[in-house]
Amino acid sequence: MTRPPATSGRGAKTAGGLRGAAAKPPRTRLSPVERERLIVAGAVRYFAEVGFGGQTRELSRRLGITQPLLYRYFPSKQALIERVYREVFLARWDPTWETLLEDRSQRLRDRLIEFYRRYSAVIFRPEWIRLYMYSGLAGMDINRRYIELLERLLFRRICLELRAELGLPGEDEVPIRPEEIELVWLLHAGIFYYGVRKFIYKAKARNEPAQTIEHAVDSMLSGAPKVLRALVRRAPKRTVRP
Repeated sequence: MTRPPATSGRGAKTAGGLRGAAAKPPRTRLSPVERERLIVAGAVRYFAEVGFGGQTRELSRRLGITQPLLYRYFPSKQALIERVYREVFLARWDPTWETLLEDRSQRLRDRLIEFYRRYSAVIFRPEWIRLYMYSGLAGMDINRRYIELLERLLFRRICLELRAELGLPGEDEVPIRPEEIELVWLLHAGIFYYGVRKFIYKAKARNEPAQTIEHAVDSMLSGAPKVLRALVRRAPKRTVRP
């Protein structure tokens, strides 16, 4: 009588290894570029969820990597936050917004509506709105830097286009006044707050974004002329040296 071959409690060895042992899938080795991209994408999601007070240890756990590996790519938490700022706020900035606002072959109303249609498509996203709000609450400088960008590249252009629409002097004759910038803020903030209500307060909007933008632009253009004429009329003219 032939006996079956003896086996140990751990299973007999075969040509393929230990019988019964679960084969582990091979670990995929990512390139440094791909690994960095995944870390940044995960950081955007994580900080948008918990705020910038979130710990890198927890972020590493969620990413399935060690904390030392994270710090190999970003030497400090601040360096990672800076990269998140560039990824979410700067990389999504579209220079064609600026040229659109200056295109006087189109009516100013049409330009403003189209600009805010494009702009809102970028910022009306949960991670954008939430990161922007968390930054302000944490007292970080992300908001201040972004606001400086808005005012310098967009708001000043809108002020100048409003003046041109009304036949008022240009900036070379009368410098842009702070009150004019604040006038544009009234338009911009009203549209921005649509995203705050949707992504922060989870409130149901009564209008679609396109309709809200049209109403905001029309309201601004109907009231701005009177205010703007008075502001420019009272402003001191730029001194021209001989």
